[in-house]
Amino acid sequence: MIRCTDVYKSYHLGDREVHALRGATLAIPEPGFYAIMGQSGSGKSTLLHLLATLDRPDSGEIFLGGRAVHDLSEREATDFRRRGLGIIFQQFNLIPTMTAVENVELPGLLAGDHPRELRARAIDLLDMLDLADRAEHRPEAMSGGEQQRVAIARSLFYSPPVLLADEPTGNLDSDNAELLWTLLGTLARDQEMTVLMVTHEPAAAAHCSRVFVLHDGRVCNTIETEDLDAIGVAARYQQALRNA
Repeated sequence: MIRCTDVYKSYHLGDREVHALRGATLAIPEPGFYAIMGQSGSGKSTLLHLLATLDRPDSGEIFLGGRAVHDLSEREATDFRRRGLGIIFQQFNLIPTMTAVENVELPGLLAGDHPRELRARAIDLLDMLDLADRAEHRPEAMSGGEQQRVAIARSLFYSPPVLLADEPTGNLDSDNAELLWTLLGTLARDQEMTVLMVTHEPAAAAHCSRVFVLHDGRVCNTIETEDLDAIGVAARYQQALRNA
């Protein structure tokens, strides 16, 4: 479902060249809930943005669902994101003047789908995420956890095989964060999706089946999380960094 091979990405900050990724390689062959962990500056958000086709690598290959995405044109990348990917961020990115159901309909609206089909699909998604009673509420009338679930519903509009999440619980309290991690795991299992989450929290990673540890722009190790709680994940993560 996801494969990156020898991916490099650098940025120029003034006179300085920053090497964000230095040959990152990882493979996720089947649906499930996975995580990327790494210290600040390790390249984890850069890698997720490349996977999301929001940027292009300097070199290397990226395949999502069997399709090469590392060299898509801007138009091709936009079309691919619309139907082949779901993306959620720490910021909910909801339109404040639109209701929950209108926010969920937005991808279909932009694609020019029939309004009647849009509404039915959006209501179904909100119901799946226990938000049917919030359909006509605007974001300001919803809690942070509810807003993030609306954002997830929007990302699922076209039933993408891959869902990418960049620190999705960064603006949530611990109870809502726990509910969201459980929800992502449930979606991965029940919808047979590949969910890949960038996080710095061992408690989040403990919900995943495998954790890819990034260090200095490379995947330096993987952690199989079976039977590990947050403390166990944290210990394995620190060990991975020491051995990098």
